[in-house]
Amino acid sequence: MKTLSIGQLARSAGVGVETVRFYERQGLLQEPARKDSGYRQYAEDVIARLRFIKRAKELGFSLKEIKELLALRVDPDTTCADVRSKAQAKIADVEEKIEALQKIKKALVQLSTACRGRGPTSECPILDALDKETGA
Repeated sequence: MKTLSIGQLARSAGVGVETVRFYERQGLLQEPARKDSGYRQYAEDVIARLRFIKRAKELGFSLKEIKELLALRVDPDTTCADVRSKAQAKIADVEEKIEALQKIKKALVQLSTACRGRGPTSECPILDALDKETGA
């Protein structure tokens, strides 16, 4: 079986070397065997695991959630329904974030509209609004 250095692994998976080390510390990757010189030696199948982690992060999964997904993959009692449940929970989380961002956008549009864009900052309605405490 061919082994890869940490640099080769990182390049193949499209991540940085520090990312590989970080994932090891977080328990997403097993610490690899080392040469007598101390250099890490990774099996080629670690590339697929890193790509899985990268894609899951791109979909908004946290490292904790990714660890759970990886655990589901190797649990013989897990079904597709279990994985689907995780995806649906992430969808609900994304929808909540979208709603919160839409509220932020609406508030910013209102503040921006209230500002004439001229005059001293002491009369700026945006800064005034930020100084005031809201009930939020």
